[in-house]
Amino acid sequence: MAIQQKYRREEVSEVSCCLKYIIFSFNVLFWMFGLSVMAVGVWAWTEKNAFNNLSKLTHLALDPAFALILIGGITFIIGFTGCIGALRENTCLLGSYAVLLAVILILELTAGVLTFVFKDSIKSQATEGLQTFIVHYREDPDQQNLIDWIQEDWLQCCGIKGPEDWDLNNYFNCSSQKVGSREACGVPFSCCKRKLNEIVENKQCGYDVRKEGFTDDVGKRVDLIINEKGCLQSGEEWLERNMLFIATVCLISAFCKILGICFAQNLRADIFAQKGKWH
Repeated sequence: MAIQQKYRREEVSEVSCCLKYIIFSFNVLFWMFGLSVMAVGVWAWTEKNAFNNLSKLTHLALDPAFALILIGGITFIIGFTGCIGALRENTCLLGSYAVLLAVILILELTAGVLTFVFKDSIKSQATEGLQTFIVHYREDPDQQNLIDWIQEDWLQCCGIKGPEDWDLNNYFNCSSQKVGSREACGVPFSCCKRKLNEIVENKQCGYDVRKEGFTDDVGKRVDLIINEKGCLQSGEEWLERNMLFIATVCLISAFCKILGICFAQNLRADIFAQKGKWH
């Protein structure tokens, strides 16, 4: 009878080991990725002395460093529960892992539905967020780098609806030339169109471009120097062009979460079965 019990225990353990190391190997990557992203966010906050100057956290929701900390922290927790739960065969951690994946899946599906239902409201929120980025462009290096990346590398745009939106910023407002701002009536360099084979980027290419009748040193018009299309319109066009790719990524992400939930629940069932056989 003892031999038969031992055989059944090993047979059940083989199934558990297969699921265990699939879940473990998959989630250890998420664990390390989340830790790395969170560390970058904390480092960014440390660099701009945000921990010692809480007044810099007024626009916390729009802080890229905070977003990294939040995303990294959530990914770290999910990876931790899945990794340790599988390795230690801890049914509590595995249950938490499955619940977290289910909650995130539901939130993603809800966000997708709400995006289509409340498109105008989301567009309005995006406009307000971009306005905040423009107003505080010179005050937060993270927000400055983010909007430069959006304008120069991602969407090749300028402002929200156009270059005139940079009047919201004290440095680029046309009236600021009275107080000696060299950037008055201009735009950031990230609004400028890229030149082929340009080795050194011209950081002053956006100076004075919004002044009436402006032409550069070689007589180029404004529309040949900077991008005049707003980032809101460029973003909508980018979404339309890449809708199939975005939908594919969302489906793959949802499938992986469902697979993770099923694996975690199956492993929990195997662990409970093992405990039943042992007793």
